[in-house]
Amino acid sequence: LKGSTEIVTEFFGYSINSILYQRGIYPPESFSKVGKYGLQMMVTNDQWLQRYLQQVLTQLSEWLMAGSVQKLVVVISSMQTQEVLERWTFDIETDQDCLGPEGKAHEKSPKEIQTEIQAIIRQITASVTYLPLLQDACTFDLLVYCDSGVNVPKTWEESAPKYITNQQEVRLRSFSTKVHKVDAVVAYKDEDED
Repeated sequence: LKGSTEIVTEFFGYSINSILYQRGIYPPESFSKVGKYGLQMMVTNDQWLQRYLQQVLTQLSEWLMAGSVQKLVVVISSMQTQEVLERWTFDIETDQDCLGPEGKAHEKSPKEIQTEIQAIIRQITASVTYLPLLQDACTFDLLVYCDSGVNVPKTWEESAPKYITNQQEVRLRSFSTKVHKVDAVVAYKDEDED
């Protein structure tokens, strides 16, 4: 469970960085290249953003260990109008048979897991070819959907789901570890529907 949680948490860190870079939420000069998953990844070198992401990922990891997380959503909104323009949803399934001291994990090689993660990261990178250009300056929010009754930090707040009016969806690939399965989809505002 611990190894799977580390893989999933790390994947979310790189995925969020990739989305923020590819969608131009932060300036390109605030990112640096690093090698991960056999790919060149862009990660932020903005200290405030690094601290924020680390806080979120640390809490997410705790909830993943408990099997309490249902999904993580990266919401991109216009700063000017607050309108939601994109929702990157990562649905998380936890094999409940793997939780607890008697948990039994399924067999899956690290190479298989890395290949599946590479495919998702490549799709995030390629998203700039089909997603509408973000005309406005944008901001992002991270939404974590958990089981009811989880202990939520005092600095966190409840949020509306931030759905998109007139949306289109593109399903991305999924990956799984011995314990967790992550399905990804990006929804975006359909400009042709206005």
